[in-house]
Amino acid sequence: QVQLVESGGGSVQAGASLTLSCTVSRVSDSRISMAWFRQVEGKEREGVAGIDSAGRAEYADSVKGRFSISQDNAKNTLFLQMNSLEPEDTAMYYCAAASDGNFWLPRTWRTSLVFFPYWGQGTQVTVSN
Repeated sequence: QVQLVESGGGSVQAGASLTLSCTVSRVSDSRISMAWFRQVEGKEREGVAGIDSAGRAEYADSVKGRFSISQDNAKNTLFLQMNSLEPEDTAMYYCAAASDGNFWLPRTWRTSLVFFPYWGQGTQVTVSN
């Protein structure tokens, strides 16, 4: 079983930075693919940053150069550093984890929610002008 708990969301002004954290609790210590998704009410959940078991990161075009995903395996924590935040980044942000054995991100990971069976409860990020 895998449990994910996000933290670090909040309300900020445009141009500010936030760091989201996701604490991972699981029985296995094998590395897996993980990702950050976001969702605006009434819209589809979309992947913004993913990282595979080798530490390779992928980003949505809308956040490239501004967001950075990383993980501290010793502390079982996934991070999302968000810089130069824009009002369009306002959303609920979710941490997601793949199952054991899924070491790599599929090409369609940003829209393949089924690849990630484990989800956190979400943390709200609100960016205002």
